Amino acid sequence: MPSGRPEFTADLPRKRMAVALLITGADQRIMLVEPACQAVWEIPGGCVEADESPYQAAIREGREELGLTLSPGRLLVVDWVPPADGRTEGVMFVHDVGTLDAARAPRIVVPPDELTSWAWSDRSETAQRLPPLDTRATEALGARADTSTRYLENGVRAI
Repeated sequence: MPSGRPEFTADLPRKRMAVALLITGADQRIMLVEPACQAVWEIPGGCVEADESPYQAAIREGREELGLTLSPGRLLVVDWVPPADGRTEGVMFVHDVGTLDAARAPRIVVPPDELTSWAWSDRSETAQRLPPLDTRATEALGARADTSTRYLENGVRAI
């Protein structure tokens, strides 16, 4: 419904958006990356840039963080993250990339200014490496298994 004002959308709230990629190996371990700027690991991904769709961001982040051209699949998780000190609220999307062919793993190249390393992680390693409030990887695995899409609020399943 037109507002009569051409700048109507300029006054609407803005939200950060980010994407993450659930990638598993043939043994179902999850791929995690180690950011250069923090002491905790995360699933690969990053911010959605201006005028970029979350899906296109997922493709770009796979290329930038891993040096691979990936085809993100089904949306597994949507997580609304409330504002915190120095951070606006955001919406995070987790896409299923599936199982990475063992022949492609040796071709992974992480950008040294952004990531220190990457590793396959079983459930125990994932629990140790991810921050306690980061449940997106676990929820994404569950959504993959039961073919659902899960909606979270600050990492907690809301529906």
